[in-house]
Amino acid sequence: MNNTEIIDQNHIAFEDLDPKRNIIIKGARVNNLKNIDVAIPRNKLVVITGLSGSGKSSLAFDTLFAEGQRMYVESLSAYTRQFLGRMEKPDVDYIKGISPAIAIEQKVSSKNPRSTVGTTTEIYDYLKLLFARIGITYSPISGNPVKKDTVTDVVNYLFTKEEGQRVMVLSPLYLKEGRKLAEEMKILLQKGYTRIVIDGETKFLEELLEDKTALKNLPAIDLFSNNYKILIDRVVIKKEADGQADEETQFRLSDSVQTAFFEGNGTCFVEIVGDEIKTFSDRFEADGIVFEEPSLNLLSFNNPYGACKRCEGFGRILGLDPDLIIPDKGISVYEGAIAPWRTEKMSEWLVPLLKNATKFDFPIHRPYKDLTDEQKEVLWTGNEYFHGLNEFFAMLEKETHKIQYRVMLSRYRGRTTCPDCKGSRLRKDAGYVKISGKSIIDLVLMPLSDVSDFFKNLDLPDYQYGVSKRILIEIETRLEYMEKVGLGYLTLNRLSSTLSGGEFQRIKLATSLGSALVGSMYILDEPSIGLHPRDTQRLVSVLESLRDMGNTVIVVEHEEEVMRAADQIIDIGPDAGSNGGKLVFQGNWETINDIDAKANPDAGFSHTINFLTGRDTIEVPKFRRKSTSFIEVKGAYENNLKDVNVKFPLGILIAVTGVSGSGKSTLIRKILYPALGRHLGTYTDEAGKYAEISGSIGKIEAVEMVDQNPIGKSSRSNPVTYVKAYDQIRLLYSEQPIAKARGYKPAHFSFNVEGGRCETCQGEGFVTIEMQFMADVKLKCESCGGKRFKQEILDVKFNDKDIADLLDMPVDEAIELFRKDQPKLADKLLPLQEVGLGYVKLGQSSNSLSGGEAQRVKLASFLGKGNPNKGKTLFIFDEPTTGLHFHDIKKLLKAINALVEQGDSVIIIEHNMEVIKSSDYIIDLGPEGGEKGGFVTFEGTPELMAELEGNYTADFLKQKLL
Repeated sequence: MNNTEIIDQNHIAFEDLDPKRNIIIKGARVNNLKNIDVAIPRNKLVVITGLSGSGKSSLAFDTLFAEGQRMYVESLSAYTRQFLGRMEKPDVDYIKGISPAIAIEQKVSSKNPRSTVGTTTEIYDYLKLLFARIGITYSPISGNPVKKDTVTDVVNYLFTKEEGQRVMVLSPLYLKEGRKLAEEMKILLQKGYTRIVIDGETKFLEELLEDKTALKNLPAIDLFSNNYKILIDRVVIKKEADGQADEETQFRLSDSVQTAFFEGNGTCFVEIVGDEIKTFSDRFEADGIVFEEPSLNLLSFNNPYGACKRCEGFGRILGLDPDLIIPDKGISVYEGAIAPWRTEKMSEWLVPLLKNATKFDFPIHRPYKDLTDEQKEVLWTGNEYFHGLNEFFAMLEKETHKIQYRVMLSRYRGRTTCPDCKGSRLRKDAGYVKISGKSIIDLVLMPLSDVSDFFKNLDLPDYQYGVSKRILIEIETRLEYMEKVGLGYLTLNRLSSTLSGGEFQRIKLATSLGSALVGSMYILDEPSIGLHPRDTQRLVSVLESLRDMGNTVIVVEHEEEVMRAADQIIDIGPDAGSNGGKLVFQGNWETINDIDAKANPDAGFSHTINFLTGRDTIEVPKFRRKSTSFIEVKGAYENNLKDVNVKFPLGILIAVTGVSGSGKSTLIRKILYPALGRHLGTYTDEAGKYAEISGSIGKIEAVEMVDQNPIGKSSRSNPVTYVKAYDQIRLLYSEQPIAKARGYKPAHFSFNVEGGRCETCQGEGFVTIEMQFMADVKLKCESCGGKRFKQEILDVKFNDKDIADLLDMPVDEAIELFRKDQPKLADKLLPLQEVGLGYVKLGQSSNSLSGGEAQRVKLASFLGKGNPNKGKTLFIFDEPTTGLHFHDIKKLLKAINALVEQGDSVIIIEHNMEVIKSSDYIIDLGPEGGEKGGFVTFEGTPELMAELEGNYTADFLKQKLL
């Protein structure tokens, strides 16, 4: 089959294709797909690309994955199929050669506060198993290993003695509660014991019981010295001719030692006659502490047995927040670092500290952040010269009957790291179990790259290695894949809900690789999201590994590096929405070059080929905007930031760059945004740790975070409501003649309130079936057919379109519909088109929008409405190119530059080199991720950055500025 046959889908000879070698899709019509025929080679790496909204996801997820899911459902029970059988089949003639399908999407599917990176990747499960099997418990007092003796240990010890050696097996004598010594002796006699040893002297029980005087004169029982012992057995060591243990003697000793442990509540004495008495214990104890033996339950924070009792395994509690008590770490105790002691009355607690500081060498003039850990601790604990913060807050607790003290306490409370488990979630004694000096608590708090190094350098004794070899392979393999997908900076204790969509997707990818499935079809949604170009090549190697294991890997992607590595590229387009949905190109990288070399005039139909071959480019700006004012953050040290000072020029476009995990989001999202928000009174949460924020803050009247979070809190949110156009649309429909005749108000055309909406599905368009052991299933509402409204409401039409038709219409079409008769409404929708969302449907649920699409809807809302703070707003974008084709990035840059041109300031956290080269100013963090990051490696223009050597971002930026 040649390339021209593939491009002209009407001439594909499907009858000649082998379903064992190809996935054959005939007549795909899902969403905007135009009845296309596609043959996807099996067990290859295939990239599906095209403009945003061209139909890539419709082909990959709504067609291929949906069919794979449907085939799986057919294997389920009849009870399950009665619900799932109502699931709509993809609108396609047929699909042949499909494999079991696994979809790895961007969405963070877990909001469970107990779900962590460790549990999601299964690495934590293997760690628990490893520590339970070969972990050694160490006493926190002496640091010595804690072990218990077994019967085998005692018997083996005895057979180290010479043959003929006489030994006695004894156990301590304990009086049961309420019994006297004579009564205990009678019971022992009844059990078959004949002798006891008192202060080293053996006596017959029968004789003692008969001699009342001797019984009366016996010394008191001393439990510390165990002066009373029961003689369990007397044995002579016998061995075979070859020196091995005599089998009969071995059995007898084993039985006697087992009995001694039972009678002595876990303690057994062995006396080598004429030599020594040795103590053995089958209790797991040392230094007067009884320890818990390593087990899966002890090492699990999701089990009540192993979870920290104070935070119940969540790692955080509602308690005193040190960041609220000492909010400004850049000032000293003398300058008022301790917030609750700043008032005239409460300063009584501070005065003794200031007066007596020299007596215990405390630096009251040193900034709090520069104090040692010991000096910080003394502020809380206090000493003989002053009362610390702990005592101060204990006083407030006692005085809570007074309202002023209750108010003061509430002011300094917040979600804080649990003081008992230090955020590890496990009970304290779980940390006593160690392997090569590290506990499971140590490992979950370390970056994955450091955990990987620990296991690579782990040297175990032969026995321990034999027991744990299989577990170690699983752990090391998963850690290796996590590093390959660029997530070595994460910790196993990191909450899944705090991950970005790209991070979560790459975790699922690494987990899939670790599971080593074969013969499956993996469908991934832009796994390169959030990755610095440096890490993209490692991601490609991971995708190739998945393919080489015998899987079909289908990737929806815009990244050029991934396309270069693909065995085949499928381009859907040529444009978005109704102008997309066609197969415009299928082939490999060499085929693209061939098209370029032959100057094929038909190649111009593909935006992808135009960018890949250099026909279309995003031009480097002819000049860089300058700034005369700035905001400066000093002493930022949240997470991995290394006490950095950063200046943010105002009135220009700033790109904040750096490898994944270098500290970009921490600096912008956790420090700059909340700090400015609190200053403006628009943000209430506490900012991350920093010393000071200064500069031209007065020039900023609003700060807007345009992130990738959903545009609304429920599935009812949609683009048309977010840009404030739905009110006008409802008013328009209520003014139609049939609506006036029936007395319909604008509210009748809302699916959020009773009146016109379908009451069966409450205006959702679908009903949810709750499944017991599977995810809930959403089925199209049978009453309204998924249209959300009652039939009588749908009788009202504008230009032959009812309200449901309009909500199902792409933005581009809606603008054309309204342009002539409703220009104001068209203007409301125009910003959506300007940010490249012309293909999105007006009423599309927020749940179905990707993070990048949600972000651009928010941008459109700022472009469209009359911003009261126009020219004085700081906009912060978190990777706005997510999910964007090169062609759409061009549109996005135009929209963002429109904000800058009207006087606003824009900061973009970004990895995309097209955006970085188009910015006026770059702030680069690094040099690496995690602990090796957190430094500001560059501040200045793209041209200056391109001159740097050894900087990852600069290395890739040079190629774009040539």
